[in-house]
Amino acid sequence: MWSYVVRRLLYNVPVYLGIVMFLMAALRIQDPISASLGKNATSEDYLAKEAAYGLDDPFFTQYFTFLGDLFAADFSAESWANPGKTVGAMLYESIWPSLSITFPALTLTALIAITIGLISSFFRGQKTDKSLMLLAVVGMSVSFLVYIIFGQYFGAYVLNEYLKESGALDGTAIFARGELFSIGDYDTSVSLWWIHFCMLPVLISTLVATGYDTRFYRAVMVEESGRDYIVTAQAKGASKKKIMFVHMLKNAMIPIITRLMTTLPFLIMGSLLLEVFFRIPGMGRVLLDAIMANDFPVVQAFVGIFALIFILSNILTDVLYALVDPRVRLS
Repeated sequence: MWSYVVRRLLYNVPVYLGIVMFLMAALRIQDPISASLGKNATSEDYLAKEAAYGLDDPFFTQYFTFLGDLFAADFSAESWANPGKTVGAMLYESIWPSLSITFPALTLTALIAITIGLISSFFRGQKTDKSLMLLAVVGMSVSFLVYIIFGQYFGAYVLNEYLKESGALDGTAIFARGELFSIGDYDTSVSLWWIHFCMLPVLISTLVATGYDTRFYRAVMVEESGRDYIVTAQAKGASKKKIMFVHMLKNAMIPIITRLMTTLPFLIMGSLLLEVFFRIPGMGRVLLDAIMANDFPVVQAFVGIFALIFILSNILTDVLYALVDPRVRLS
């Protein structure tokens, strides 16, 4: 197994180097110095700014310098849009807000979708199955943005106003769109802080993703129900519940792992729409702001990390295949 992992890593090294090179080349098509100095800047101002940004070096010098910093986990470069703030500080500050949203959302989505997929396939063709699939199709047919707008209005405004008028909240909002994502602003527990800032975005994300995942997991379970081992278990007199929730679930782990591992990079990056509309300073929002501001050090570091996570998640997927299913051999 380890030889396979090493070979896969070596195969992906040129891919990763190509991604980083393409990213840096694409960023340098535009001129961030002229945009930051304005029209009245002199040539001396331009050259001084170019030297300060390190853009006066040849492209491949910049490329190998960035690769060296990246592989050494050196994120001490200063952000252009936020003077005095390093890329490492921005990375550290943004990763926890993102994980506070995405990790609970992905966990809840997986548990709910797998459970509904099993139940739906258990009652295949019956009213329960048709009702669950109808809800899944309706859920996935509505735009993510619509859920966010309705969630903010009915969840963060109407519900808060109702609870305040009834005296249940004593003047405090239960859901907030927090610009300051800090536990220190509250003298209450971390769980209450999470409810205040994160519960509504997590519920919206779970609601949207469950529709897509439910249909996928149901299709997996229905396909597994026609396998030979299911027929054998039925011939041996095993109950339908045991077949569905023990044998079938265990043998369906490969597509389930595939589905979960494809969402792993998004677990780190976060949900961009949620972070923007709920003013959550997560990694997705920080990256978007950096792109809009031509903040090369931040864009390069964040995208380089995301690309590395995506490659490693693909390799980890293959390794997990072999661990959960002895029939899979890595070679």
